Amino acid sequence: MVMATTASTAAPASLASVTLEVADPEAARRFYRAFGVDAYVRLRASGAHSAGFRGFTLALTVAGPATVDGFVGAAVDAGATVLKPAAKSLWGYGGVVQAPDGTIWKIATSAKKDTGPATREIDEVVLLIGVEDVKATRQFYVGRGLTVAKSFGGKYTEFAPGQAGPGRPGPVKLALYKRRALAKDLGVPADGTGSHRVVLGGTADAFADPDGFAWEAAAPPAPVPS
Repeated sequence: MVMATTASTAAPASLASVTLEVADPEAARRFYRAFGVDAYVRLRASGAHSAGFRGFTLALTVAGPATVDGFVGAAVDAGATVLKPAAKSLWGYGGVVQAPDGTIWKIATSAKKDTGPATREIDEVVLLIGVEDVKATRQFYVGRGLTVAKSFGGKYTEFAPGQAGPGRPGPVKLALYKRRALAKDLGVPADGTGSHRVVLGGTADAFADPDGFAWEAAAPPAPVPS
């Protein structure tokens, strides 16, 4: 994984975009459109080496179990592999799938019973990155201008999201979790080598965080047709 670099200018105030580096952008675009999350990620061709756990997941929060099942089913129908079948737990209901490009997605709800029919609505999307030292990485990001929204000591940190533009879905939130704990939650071994295969977009210069997650200046989104 890449080493952290020192930035020379002001930091981004929030996560503005998430770019997945994939071998076949057209195939990935078809998958994410069928999955129903294409509005939340950008795609870029890359042949970078990556083996094992890439150190992150994209997590969807939805309204109820039926909606979780709908998203998991759509992902599987489009070619995803189930890493953890959707099931009840102490905190709610959820499952984990891996896209054909290797990206791991978690779909979950805090509700254990449905109060209405399944929908295709997403309440929240979180880019959860696994780090060796949550406190140190949190301090690194605070130093670059991000605002902490939630923090549970050295276990978990969530940063405040930016603002979505008119006609666009809400932004992806950034959160930190212990790498080994994240891998365990996703049902995969924690070891991994090579590229993370994800690039975070902000509003300032390029840099890498202490765990090698790369940031770049995000291009503004295309205008939404009226």
